[in-house]
Amino acid sequence: MMTFVSKRAVAAALAALLSAGGLQPTRADIGDYEFQLVRTDARVGDGAIVDVRLVDKRSGKTVPDAVIFATRIDMAPDGMPTMTAPIEALPSTEPGIYRFKVNLVMEGGWQLSLAAKVQGETGTLESKLVLEALP
Repeated sequence: MMTFVSKRAVAAALAALLSAGGLQPTRADIGDYEFQLVRTDARVGDGAIVDVRLVDKRSGKTVPDAVIFATRIDMAPDGMPTMTAPIEALPSTEPGIYRFKVNLVMEGGWQLSLAAKVQGETGTLESKLVLEALP
């Protein structure tokens, strides 16, 4: 009789937890993702390629299929945020890597700003990455 009561109590407690949402799987937060530069430097000139990886910080794995809807590159790190350059998205060479062609018109610090939607997550991932343009 004691075993039956124990099982019944456990079943009731489990049902209460489930109905209250106590055992829901944990969801990722948009803050669990980040963009990272593959290289922190690039060559001055038209046609410089900048590769960025999108990483799930919890697992360290790259995240494919994000929708990047805003891009900008400027010289904010060198105090010239109005000095911008053209930027063009290129096809990816591997999942989780996002490529851009930029025209880095002069040496110095450049800031790549990105805004993206990560598949299955709510919110917008915004990132500002700094790279150095070299001769």
